[in-house]
Amino acid sequence: QHVSHGQRRREEGVAPRAPPRSVPPYTPPAPPLSRSRPSSAELTRTGAAAGGAAARAAARPAPSPAPSRAQAAERAVESAAAAPAAPPSGRRAAPRRASAAVGRAGAWGGCGAATTRPAMKFPGSVLVSLILFVAETAAALCLSGAYRAAGDRMWQWLTLLFALLPCALVQLSLVFIHRDVSRDRPLVLLLHLLQLGPLVRCVEVFYIYFRAGRVEEPYVSITKKKQMPKDGYSEEIEKEVGQAEGKLCTHRSAFSRASVIQAFLGSAPQLTLQLYICVLQQEITAARSIFMVLSLLSIVYGALRCNILAIKIKYDDYDVSVKPAAYLCIFMWRSFEIATRVTVLVLFSSVLQIWTLPVVLVNFFVFFFYPWILFWQSKSPFPENIEKALSRVGTTIVLCLLTFLYAGINMFCWSAVQVKLNDPDLINKSQNWYRLTVYYMLRFIENAFLLLMWYIYKTDVYLYVCAPLLVLQLLIGYCMAVLFMLVFYQFCHPCKKLFSSSISEGLLSCFKFLCFICKPPKSTVLMDKAEVKSENTDEAWSSSKTIDSQKANPHQSVSSNA
Repeated sequence: QHVSHGQRRREEGVAPRAPPRSVPPYTPPAPPLSRSRPSSAELTRTGAAAGGAAARAAARPAPSPAPSRAQAAERAVESAAAAPAAPPSGRRAAPRRASAAVGRAGAWGGCGAATTRPAMKFPGSVLVSLILFVAETAAALCLSGAYRAAGDRMWQWLTLLFALLPCALVQLSLVFIHRDVSRDRPLVLLLHLLQLGPLVRCVEVFYIYFRAGRVEEPYVSITKKKQMPKDGYSEEIEKEVGQAEGKLCTHRSAFSRASVIQAFLGSAPQLTLQLYICVLQQEITAARSIFMVLSLLSIVYGALRCNILAIKIKYDDYDVSVKPAAYLCIFMWRSFEIATRVTVLVLFSSVLQIWTLPVVLVNFFVFFFYPWILFWQSKSPFPENIEKALSRVGTTIVLCLLTFLYAGINMFCWSAVQVKLNDPDLINKSQNWYRLTVYYMLRFIENAFLLLMWYIYKTDVYLYVCAPLLVLQLLIGYCMAVLFMLVFYQFCHPCKKLFSSSISEGLLSCFKFLCFICKPPKSTVLMDKAEVKSENTDEAWSSSKTIDSQKANPHQSVSSNA
């Protein structure tokens, strides 16, 4: 009477229900640690493991039928409760990096462009600018004290003027570039008023440089630069620029502009003044010679920074790297050019003091008004995008100071940065060989004329000087400057592959243009040839007529001769 449920089902022909079996909890696979491509050894191990698993699956008995929906739900609940909180042993969770390149990197089979982060450059240009600035200012103060002790009040005040005026302009330029007024930094402004701005900026630069590698920056900016074209193809690369490196770039740019201001508004007039004093007093002291060497180095360094600044502004879209040979060519070019120019001005002013001021003022005002004349001819609107906080009057003052510096540079050498007021960047980014050629031709003619005036009106001060040899040396020195300039633009310029025409082709076309101007027109030449030909024809006709008349009347000719 007591029949089990299983026996009853067997009698009815229904298969008994299989007992429930224990199911292991579901463990999800661990996420991949990296997206790098697996190596061949890893692929071999993976294949062996897969083969072993297949063999074990073949030896295992046939699986039971698929579980029902209730069992599947129970399995899902158990797997969710037993999910591991940590990755399996033998693997370590990869830390999340704050770098932007990790977020941009795709899978190992993707085609995304990799970004590079170059090493931070040592701020050597900032240190050189500060050393020259401090050394020249200290030497000027010592020399002005010596003039005061000797009773030369005029030389003392002129030395102080040419030392303190560029210092004030350097402080203003640093404050303007860093926008310290709008950032509310009263301590920094006070230090600039005390003429300690460059020293404070240099300390800040080296603090940023030595602290940059210790703290990881949470944000970086990506800059795209083109490489120099190779075989007509230019590749674009991406670079990561952190906040520290961006601040260092701003400081380098500010010190480069400060070096240019210090060189041509302070050091160049100072060198001319001290050399003029040496000629008048016929004496070169140790303090004065050291000061003149420092001034010359400051001028040459400012001109070099001006050249590098012009290259980086004109070719801002390209990754520009200047080689040591280019630095050497620029240094020799600017040294010969500035030294000969200052010597010529001093020699001329020592014999013709009355005409010194007109010559200087004409040179200065020509280059001061030249950008404004081009701006008025272009009929462009007034540039108002220099600084948002500046009014129209403030913008005009800034533009006047810019053209003032431009005129000061062109007084002593060719300005690599050509001012263009109708351009948004205020810089002419085209390479104009005609303007360069005309400048150096006119400057050579002017130097030769001033030397000729000195040779004619020289006094007994130059009694023991070989005047013809000195004139020849100065002219050859200026030609050497032009030679080094040609070598730089032809062979050592970092962006010479981007020139539409080389400097040799530009000079050749310029010389052809000048020869075409000097050559008389063809119509005049043809008229002259026609007049000469008609005169020759008339003379031949008259001579033939005379011969015929003599043959026709021989007696008459004899009597007339008698």
